[in-house]
Amino acid sequence: MKYCSKCLLPESHETISFDANGVCSVCLNITQKGSIDWDSKRVELDEIVRKFQGKGDYDCIVPFSGGKDSVWTLYYTVKILGLKPLVVSFDHGFYRPNLVKNREKVTKQLGVDVLIFTPNWRLVQKLMLQSFLEKGDFCWHCHTGIFSYPMWIALEKKIPLILWGEPSSEYTSYYDYSETEHVDEDRFNRIINLGMTAQDMQARLGDEFLARDFKPFTYPSPKDLKELGVISVPLGSFIPWDVKKQVGIISEELGWQGDQVEGIPSQYPYEKIECYLQGVRDYIKYRKRGFARTTHLTSIDIRNNRMSRTEALKLVAEHEGKRPQSLDLFLSYVGLTEEEFDEVVESHKLAWVETPRTFQLSTRLHDSDEWNKNPPMQRDQSLPTIEEWREFNQ
Repeated sequence: MKYCSKCLLPESHETISFDANGVCSVCLNITQKGSIDWDSKRVELDEIVRKFQGKGDYDCIVPFSGGKDSVWTLYYTVKILGLKPLVVSFDHGFYRPNLVKNREKVTKQLGVDVLIFTPNWRLVQKLMLQSFLEKGDFCWHCHTGIFSYPMWIALEKKIPLILWGEPSSEYTSYYDYSETEHVDEDRFNRIINLGMTAQDMQARLGDEFLARDFKPFTYPSPKDLKELGVISVPLGSFIPWDVKKQVGIISEELGWQGDQVEGIPSQYPYEKIECYLQGVRDYIKYRKRGFARTTHLTSIDIRNNRMSRTEALKLVAEHEGKRPQSLDLFLSYVGLTEEEFDEVVESHKLAWVETPRTFQLSTRLHDSDEWNKNPPMQRDQSLPTIEEWREFNQ
């Protein structure tokens, strides 16, 4: 498999390409940051802010999980921009205890109004299984809900400005730093929904749920958003994004605390601390694409001259590909055996990727016993059996 000559990203990374020197498109994206006139970008952000500040009950919406990027965005919105935001949190159902504490601590200290929405658990279970079978990614409800639900709140409460966190160009090549990235329906269909709309999901799940049940996962109409004059942009399109620096600030000033995550080295306690199924997600990615989050994180450090390739490769070998303890929990949610899980993952694996057939067990995390024990999946006729899935894929 081909790898970037600068970082560790392989050719199986989504959107990746390589220049004549073997440098990947993500590294090339990041090099653009040094040539951007960030002072002019900040002026552009201030002009957007002036357009909406003081015009309604809220100046903007900040979509919020309580992880590092959304906390920094909220901190910057309140402390630097001086805005009154409505904080909108789409609770995907798997927030870890420390994350919930962070969310409460940060929002209270910053003095903001918070709206938390948790979708129907029975529907979520079925969406998880369906998207896992079809796409090898069980997070469809999370991907779509995080980006669509705040837009519905914007329409409902007539708040035209939505400020997100980092731009996708920090990690992929869907967009680059030469343009202001808009978090809109085009981006939603291009990056977020795995090529399946909420209408697709409704058709697949049969008659148990109505169209209105899928609304939180459906993007609002462009016509309605245009009439409101919505501007939905990442904060990272206007200010330099430096995760480690930002984590230092929110930790010191807001008491935000990191956590250990399955499959991630201890020196990255700020990364993906939100979800207790994150280890399963990274494990699936490793088996499908031959790399996971440690490759991503160490590649960032290589680009910033904080780590050598030798050090990074050692961490990757030590942490990636281990079977997560949380896999048992995931299997109980979607009603699969581990053998069935393995079969589905293998069906979505890229042909040129080689991974071991046996996997070591990851270390049990300190809060594993506290993870939410939702009811396990009960099989019913509205869901495909593994046998039906096999026939569909033949």
